[in-house]
Amino acid sequence: MPRRARALLCFLLAMGLATCATPDGASRGAPAFQPVPGFPDEANQRLARFLEETRAEPGRKVAVFDGDGTVFGQAPHYLADECLYLHAQANPARKPELIQEMARKVNVSIPYVQDRVRYLAGMSLQEVRELGARCQREHFADKFYPPMRALVALLQAHGFEVWVVTGSPEALYQQFIAEGLGIPPLRVVGVKSVIRGGLVTDEIVPPVPQDAGKLAAIETFIQERPLLVGGNSRGDREMIEHSRGLKLIVNPDEHVEVGATESIAEVARREGWLTVRIRDVPAPDFPWVTSRSYGVRVNKTHEGPGAAAP
Repeated sequence: MPRRARALLCFLLAMGLATCATPDGASRGAPAFQPVPGFPDEANQRLARFLEETRAEPGRKVAVFDGDGTVFGQAPHYLADECLYLHAQANPARKPELIQEMARKVNVSIPYVQDRVRYLAGMSLQEVRELGARCQREHFADKFYPPMRALVALLQAHGFEVWVVTGSPEALYQQFIAEGLGIPPLRVVGVKSVIRGGLVTDEIVPPVPQDAGKLAAIETFIQERPLLVGGNSRGDREMIEHSRGLKLIVNPDEHVEVGATESIAEVARREGWLTVRIRDVPAPDFPWVTSRSYGVRVNKTHEGPGAAAP
């Protein structure tokens, strides 16, 4: 192609009409792939292919992650529980009957995750957001997974909308996740309640993003089928399977639940999901109030290795 014609073509491409290729094959205007530190070569190779395949994707490019255990650690307790029970311990006159009832329930059940919001009802939205942020600073300060932080930043650099969909209270998680991952607070979707007069109420807004409800929450609140979905547990299966591109699972559990025929780890292996393993162990000074004072179960720890792909 003549030099002047090539220059004109590149000008038009730079104006957004197409993509101008440099001599080494990279696309001008698109960031170079940066490997995720802590991920092995196999995982980064799959990510590089995925980003190349989705480079020219029309419309919204959406990535969705679970919260606890996926973008930040959950050992020995979910932040939502440790924060809530620390607050209950410091405020024993606040809804003691509800706290007693919660302690007898399975803490990944839909009634339980709704009860967390009911406990917070009556507090202002900003008060709940700051409560979560303070708990994160004091007891979960080092729990954001560095590889997942890097992955979120990589996706954002490549034009992705990054969302977090969690079964924890939305208001409690919005501020610290937004600060920790650099995403807008309103892209943190959790168990919602009606906000009235600036106060959190006990009127739950469906769908509740727990188990299959996470898929319903994506369809209802995000309204775009994601190109990438990441989770860590059986409760994330439906939303991971909803991804039309890359499917990611962090520290998948080998436990086969009652009524199931295989673990989520077996599902991930069979389906070829990208699997990464990241260290998640309790801090030496962690309060442990959730289990030691209220008898709620302890989450599993993960020693590593840093990450592995199938």
